[in-house]
Amino acid sequence: MTTRGVLYVHAAPRALCPHVEWAVAGVLGVRVTLDWIRQPASPGTWRAEFSWQGEPGTASKLASALRGWHQLRFEVTAEPCATAEGERYSATPELGIFHAVIGMHGDILIPEDRLRAAMLRARKGEADLESELSRLLGKPWDDELEPFRYAGEGAPVRWLHQVV
Repeated sequence: MTTRGVLYVHAAPRALCPHVEWAVAGVLGVRVTLDWIRQPASPGTWRAEFSWQGEPGTASKLASALRGWHQLRFEVTAEPCATAEGERYSATPELGIFHAVIGMHGDILIPEDRLRAAMLRARKGEADLESELSRLLGKPWDDELEPFRYAGEGAPVRWLHQVV
């Protein structure tokens, strides 16, 4: 069974671009050459995106391969398939990495234990419930990445297929 998804590199310093390609190639098992274009939302950085196809879990492998570079802003998505829910990973230098499980209709599915923990922190006065829920939905990451998403409209997309 395979799934497909998209890797969005929203902003990377030029020197990091080949390293991103090598990391992605290591996960996909094929040579990767991305079409890098300037990122107008952050002068001096570059952006690229491409669609991939592979086994469920490929999105988490891509996110893990890219998470060590703190100058990198990226997102990885995977569509749900017959054997796995979808996924979304978002990463920014300031916030780190966010992971969400995505249901078949595109909704974020929040595990029960995470909701209970958020409610407990709010009840103890350690956090505001609205802020906790906002983080569980990835709003801080969406807020930070939104200018980079708009700056990438019209960017070329390339399909890459993982050797299975």
